[in-house]
Amino acid sequence: MTGAGRGIGRAVATALADAGADLVLLARSKEQLASAADEIRARGRSAELVVADLSDPSQLRQAGRAVMEAGGVIDILINNAATVAPLGPTERLAPEEFVSSLVLNVVSAAALSSAVLSGMRERGWGRIVNLSSGLAARPASMPGGNVYVSTKAALEAHTLNLAAETGGTGVTVNAYRPGIVDTAMQAWIREQDPRQIGDELHRQFVTSYEQGRLITAERSAASLLGHLGTEDNGQVWTVGSSPTAL
Repeated sequence: MTGAGRGIGRAVATALADAGADLVLLARSKEQLASAADEIRARGRSAELVVADLSDPSQLRQAGRAVMEAGGVIDILINNAATVAPLGPTERLAPEEFVSSLVLNVVSAAALSSAVLSGMRERGWGRIVNLSSGLAARPASMPGGNVYVSTKAALEAHTLNLAAETGGTGVTVNAYRPGIVDTAMQAWIREQDPRQIGDELHRQFVTSYEQGRLITAERSAASLLGHLGTEDNGQVWTVGSSPTAL
């Protein structure tokens, strides 16, 4: 589970633990990971930690190896780590900001999937889920979020293409749009200066919060787990949608 220290990642990790899973938790904050691990161990499951910044290509390579060493057999991979930054008018953004976000939001998911895929194929069963966003379906609705929206659309394209490779193997690859979740990322956006990220973008996030449209991470996690037991492959799941029965 990447991005496991807080928010959606932590909620999914604890839900998996409640369902009987042992976890390998990956994030860049050791303190947050340790806290999440304590919560999982309190549920009677094991939790191994891998601390890495997945936006750093050198750490990403090491993380793939560390996950396999820590977990041994990986049956389920949830690629959740992502950043919404940089925000603001595209002409203000530096090329390296695009690259860093692309590595974290897309390349890390592809790299970690590659690390676990052979083992899943050999065992004839595996689940890979990439956390996307509903914005991938309506990219024009987040002006000032060009990088984030572009990377989520790319992540979904990667997901569907990889699913085509795994058809018939017992390994499924799907994307999940978690809804508008009350997370630290949402709070961070609301705290930004509207003059920097754009008035319209800032207003969208503040309005969603004030209107009570945000859902809890736990609710989103429960919806995701409802899909994991299905044979769906190459699908884009959305929060609240009904899973296909086995």
